[in-house]
Amino acid sequence: MNPVVIQDYDPLWPQLFERLRTRLAVVLEGMADTIEHVGSTSVPGLAAKPIIDIDVLLTSSFDLPRAIARLASIGYEHRGDLGIAGREAFRAPREESPHHLYVCPPGNIPYLEHISFRDYLRSHQRDAEAYAELKRTLADKFRNDREAYNEAKGEFVRTILRRAAESSGKG
Repeated sequence: MNPVVIQDYDPLWPQLFERLRTRLAVVLEGMADTIEHVGSTSVPGLAAKPIIDIDVLLTSSFDLPRAIARLASIGYEHRGDLGIAGREAFRAPREESPHHLYVCPPGNIPYLEHISFRDYLRSHQRDAEAYAELKRTLADKFRNDREAYNEAKGEFVRTILRRAAESSGKG
């Protein structure tokens, strides 16, 4: 059993991301346009599951097979798109700190949504606090059901994405 646990923000999360980013940048040199810290651990002050989320945006979609091979060479297991077309998920090596890795082609909508969601919460403290409270409540309710936990956050996430689009003039 892998229960849903939400903890207070850890100021070491950005440092952990940077260590992982540096390793990924070396392995994916020439293929990665950018490597971004996304998810709740990327928002200063936000409570989160203590798992770093990383999105790699490829320079070209043609680089995906090479990226999969290079990541496998350092212990990442390719898991496919996990139901989100165009976003490839990887299981981190066991010896690494807990993190989720996603590799995306240019223009990938889930990647753009991750960045938009992160940036909006970084600049809207009240919404970040509301999200933290929701996550704590849902973690208590769905401690042993990650799928239900994630589904229950869905409407809040969609609301934040709409607000982010409106505030950027894209909505």
